Amino acid sequence: MTVLRQRMIRDMQLRRLAPGTQEVYLHAVTGLAKYYNLSPDLITDKQAQDYLLHLLYERKLAWSTCDVQASGWEFFFRVTCGRTLSQFQLPPRRHAQRLPDILSAQELERLFAAATPGKHRAMLMTAYSGGLRLSEVVHLKVTDIDSQRMLIRITQGKGNKDRDTLLSERLLAELRAYWKQDRPAPWLFPGPDRQTPYKYHSLRRVFARAKRKAGIHKRGGLHSLRHCFGTHLLEAGEDLRTIQLLMGHRSIQTT
Repeated sequence: MTVLRQRMIRDMQLRRLAPGTQEVYLHAVTGLAKYYNLSPDLITDKQAQDYLLHLLYERKLAWSTCDVQASGWEFFFRVTCGRTLSQFQLPPRRHAQRLPDILSAQELERLFAAATPGKHRAMLMTAYSGGLRLSEVVHLKVTDIDSQRMLIRITQGKGNKDRDTLLSERLLAELRAYWKQDRPAPWLFPGPDRQTPYKYHSLRRVFARAKRKAGIHKRGGLHSLRHCFGTHLLEAGEDLRTIQLLMGHRSIQTT
């Protein structure tokens, strides 16, 4: 790990940025450095702005994706490097209000079948079956699976809140098969070194690869599985208050 990377991680930890935000910011700075093949502290504001235009108009990334990238660079240049005038925030843009695309039960079956058996399939099934956020999936520990009460314990999820959510019989069987094969500990889904959680961007790639292999063309990333969880519960007759608690929403309006 480079000294600059260590400094940036320390700066983010001191400001108590969420683990997911830290990973996204580091990924943004790494991408910028690779594009110019330069140490990121040597990259000028203009070069960063040129790369932002490249992401927007050549790679055609979503406005929200570019905004997060710019926020990561701004943090690095302003906080870690001490530059005072680094501003890469995009101007506000109105977004059309769209309902998320919901996968049907049949599409979910195809998605899970297309995922590599073992860890990858178990992660996707856990995200859907418990209605979990990406950060909640990768930070699960083996001890968070309560097979006696058929619950998944989410520890310090979004907003630093604990909650319980559903553990289905089918997911439990999948997790047991995965555990017998890999014996993970303490993280349920560890990264390659087995000492740290699985990486956010790696899990996103797992989902995208399975979706592509399953021939699913609906919009949405891994978070769409959480939308599916809530929508399918509602369609099955569950009340909104229960769904709110399972999903960990502070406000019923969010649900």
